[in-house]
Formats: sequence, structure tokens, C-alpha cells
Amino acid sequence: MVVLGDSLSAGYGLPAGAAFPERLAVALKAKGIAVDMINAGVSGDTASGGMGRLEWSIPQGTEAVILELGANDALRGLDPGLTRKALDTALAKLKERKITVLLAGMLAPRNMGPDYAKSFDSIFPELAATHGAILYPFFLEGVAGDAKLNQPDGLHPTAAGIDVIVKNILPKAEELIERAKAARK
Repeated sequence: MVVLGDSLSAGYGLPAGAAFPERLAVALKAKGIAVDMINAGVSGDTASGGMGRLEWSIPQGTEAVILELGANDALRGLDPGLTRKALDTALAKLKERKITVLLAGMLAPRNMGPDYAKSFDSIFPELAATHGAILYPFFLEGVAGDAKLNQPDGLHPTAAGIDVIVKNILPKAEELIERAKAARK
């Protein structure tokens, strides 16, 4: 399994072993599910940047990908059409490679205005439906806006925040693994 993402999966500001992919692998192992996990998170990456490195970031033989991109697009106020196009292309490439995908959704900061938020927020559910990907609607669910679960910048989760994300996304990660196993047959 590969987590292709930005600083939220790369583990920005966290000690070794506390990044999302590593903590998710530990949680899966505790449930008796062994996964070879690759952290392909790059701090500062946009959806276009992640799509551009998709081919070399996801090795042959990968069966499942968690696609966690878009936060930097929204923070920078990039045109949601660009984000949609990049994620659409990434999902199409992964589908072509017969890789099962969990799309981790993102929500636009509300200070970007209602029109921007509506346009940006709709990207993830619409693309998941179009490509048959599993959708986790908001990667930072239960963490965003909680000062106790975020680093001083207010954007990046602490280790405790990562643990909340892992706990919340775990059922979808298990579904991802089951779908990937079924696709093998």
C-alpha cells in the first residue's frame, strides 16, 4: 500500500514513526492485517505535483493507494478546476494500473468564500463516484480546528491528531484492503 500525499501524510513536524502511513500500518497490524506500507508524502505538494510524480512514487506491484492530496491547493486558493483535473488524471492512471484507491477528501478553508468552498468540496465525492474509489470525505475529520490535536501552526496534526485520523479512517482502510484482495482473484 502506498500513501500518496502532502505534509499531512509525510509527517511534517512529527517524530519518526508518527506519520500517518506508519501509524495506520501499526493500527492495521493490531487487527491482524499485515501491510507493506510506503509513505509517498511530500510536504508542500499540490494535487498536480502528486499526480506528476505518481508513476515513480507508486512501484509496480502496488495493490492499494490512499490518495491524500488537495490541502495545499485549497490553502493557496488554486483554481478548483486544476485540482479536479489533477486528481481525475491520478485516479484514471491508478485505475488503469488496476490499483484499488481510497480517496481522502479535503475541505476548503471557509475564509475562501462559499463559492470556492462549494466548488472545491465537491471534487472528492464526485471523483470517487466517477472512478469507483472508496471515499473518506474529510481527512482531518475530528482534528481540524482542535488546538490540542494540531501543531502550533494550526494546520498540521500532532502525533495525537494523527492517531485520531487513523482511528477515524481505519474502517475505510480495511475496506480498501478487502477490495484490493478481491481484485486479485
